[in-house]
Amino acid sequence: MFDTRKYGSDQAVVFEAGLHRNLMRNVADLGLTRILVLTTPQQSSLGLELAAQLGERTAGVFCRATMHTPVAVTEEAVAHLEEVGADAVLSAGGGSTIGLGKALALRTGVTQIALPTTYAGSECTPILGQTENSVKTTMRDENLRPAVVLYDPELVATLPVAMTVTSALNALAHAVEALYAQDRTPKATELALFGLRAFADSLPAVLANPTDLDARLVTQQGAWACGTVLGQVGMALHHKLCHTLGGSFDLPHAETHAIVLPHATAYNAAQVPDLLAPVAEIFGGSDPAQALWEFAKAQGAPLALRDLGIGSEDLDRAADLAVQNPYWNPREITRPGIRDLLQRAWEGHAPAA
Repeated sequence: MFDTRKYGSDQAVVFEAGLHRNLMRNVADLGLTRILVLTTPQQSSLGLELAAQLGERTAGVFCRATMHTPVAVTEEAVAHLEEVGADAVLSAGGGSTIGLGKALALRTGVTQIALPTTYAGSECTPILGQTENSVKTTMRDENLRPAVVLYDPELVATLPVAMTVTSALNALAHAVEALYAQDRTPKATELALFGLRAFADSLPAVLANPTDLDARLVTQQGAWACGTVLGQVGMALHHKLCHTLGGSFDLPHAETHAIVLPHATAYNAAQVPDLLAPVAEIFGGSDPAQALWEFAKAQGAPLALRDLGIGSEDLDRAADLAVQNPYWNPREITRPGIRDLLQRAWEGHAPAA
């Protein structure tokens, strides 16, 4: 059995196929009486199914979770939560839904249960990103981490192939940045490497057979590892760029991470080649950034930011925003360097230092 506590996790974590169909077994002993189910509009049918299982413990379904956790939606959800008298939220979905659950917990103190349907990893972190007036800000608070996380490979078995790939690469980005984090520890590095290996081994198998529940379970273990390490150490250039692009230009979260990851890795590998060397070893080759780019390409991942809708005329503003507020990174952040990085990512070229 996979033991999450080996890596210092303080969450109650369950990995089990079919557990979303036996929900009460995992929530009955939590002492919760009014559980509000959260989903996106696209996953409302799953929310209704879960609410039906909760029976008299359900407080209903709120199915308006939205990408980048807009404050306006959160305020609407708070009003609904208070109206129905919920003492907990069950966040069934990816980063958008789990982010809404965190925002509600921050404002009301409700208990969080997470039922992830992607590999985003938000369910493992004490981090919340919120968007207001087209600006995304990030905060960290230990109370933001859900108390219970339920991983069911059946829920990711139906994840479309394109989303499977981009969500996995989003998770990988957490682990890659953890390898050179300013506050990295041996335990965090071990966890990051576990996550990278889990996806390197299982993602091709999942794409070959999306309904392979054993392979899907390994990807979920990788997602847990990558998400947990994201909560243990600080992030740097990659996440700063993705938050800038997502919050300011409304780009899709996972796809943006997938495209930027090899380029941010190339930028930093020039400064910390020894710390990023394991990435090349795991994904094949001698260069970590090129190895990630080739892996992403082989899985059919998007490679160009221009395909997400951002125009070439937006890149100067994106570079300005990305260097606006100082933050730690292993290599000095320069405006010309970031502009060149964004140009390559926009065009879909292979990464370069």
